[in-house]
Amino acid sequence: QVQLVESGGGLVQPGGSLRLSCTASGSIFTIYAMGWYRQAPGKQRELVLTITSGGRTNYLNSVKDRFTISRDNAKNTVDLQMNSLKPEDTAVYYCYAEYNGRAYWGQGTQVTVSS
Repeated sequence: QVQLVESGGGLVQPGGSLRLSCTASGSIFTIYAMGWYRQAPGKQRELVLTITSGGRTNYLNSVKDRFTISRDNAKNTVDLQMNSLKPEDTAVYYCYAEYNGRAYWGQGTQVTVSS
């Protein structure tokens, strides 16, 4: 079983930056993938950026040149560095982990990009 806790959300102006962090805990051996999804009001949850234990990434095209993911496999943490933020990045961001073939989710952290 995996528990995920996010931190780092908040309010930022367009063009600003935020760093989100997530820590996984529980009865964990090897987490296959970790990363971030987001969900804006009235929209479906979408993948933002994920990374496997081997370093393979999946990403949303609109964040490709602005967001960076990093993972510490030993500590089971994953960070999302978000630069050049846009209003359309406003959403609840959820930490994600895939472990033993199932998905786990954090509680979410609000990111608001507004002037």
